[in-house]
Amino acid sequence: MNKTVNQKAWFLILPVLALVAFSAVIPLMTVVNYSVQDTFGNNVFFWEGLGWFEQMLNSPRMWDALGRQVMFSLIILAIEVPLGIFIALNMPKSGFWASFCLVLMSLPLLIPWNVVGTIWQIFGRVDIGLLGYTMDMIGVDYNYTQNATAAWITLIVMDVWHWTSLVALLAYAGLQSIPQAYYQAARIDQASRWAVFRFIELPKMQGVLMIAILLRFMDSFMIYTEPFVLTGGGPGNATTFLSIDLVKMALGQFDLGPAAAFSIMYYLVILLVSWVFFTVMTNLDKRDGV
Repeated sequence: MNKTVNQKAWFLILPVLALVAFSAVIPLMTVVNYSVQDTFGNNVFFWEGLGWFEQMLNSPRMWDALGRQVMFSLIILAIEVPLGIFIALNMPKSGFWASFCLVLMSLPLLIPWNVVGTIWQIFGRVDIGLLGYTMDMIGVDYNYTQNATAAWITLIVMDVWHWTSLVALLAYAGLQSIPQAYYQAARIDQASRWAVFRFIELPKMQGVLMIAILLRFMDSFMIYTEPFVLTGGGPGNATTFLSIDLVKMALGQFDLGPAAAFSIMYYLVILLVSWVFFTVMTNLDKRDGV
């Protein structure tokens, strides 16, 4: 007996496909077009081939920005993931205070990125900012506009304040999905608190933690608005990450060919990392399903 397949459902997703093609595929093809050509204006293009890619791969400027970007992302993950897990473990599990904590943890996530940068820009100023004024009063030489270390610390603290809540909420959701029977069995076995975390809570949170790490890595690797508003990439090039360097190249210097090649390599790095995380998450799901 032949099974009848209804193909009418495809018409329901055609608007979505058209929107994706318009908002993603067409701009991507435009960037690819610029990455293999050169222009001197008047809509006249000259074939460049892979020259822009070779130039970017041999550019110390790009590798320096990539090093700063990777270092920033690794520091952020090393702080936010353990801190988010710690907060989730210590949040109330039910009742009024659980709801209160969830709402409180969600507040930083609702603030727009440019507002976050503006808040910390004012907060860290020595003349009018509470943080800068306090540091100056206790004798600490703190000026994120002139000192690279201070700029990095300010950026890291700002990002931790803004995004640790996401990790905590995801970890909290993973903890809430653990059946109480596991904890009852642990109490019967007189397991220590560390043993409960190591053998019950952490394995059950692996899926959501992988999602949290993926989201935070992607977001920190593409960060632009907050450091641009706070430091503008300075002092010097101390906080010039890949995204800021790319914008300077494309809009500031109007080097469209190198910027297009730069953005494609940037995109491929993010795509590769996302694929690695997806593969790991898929293998975890398969292992848990066995």
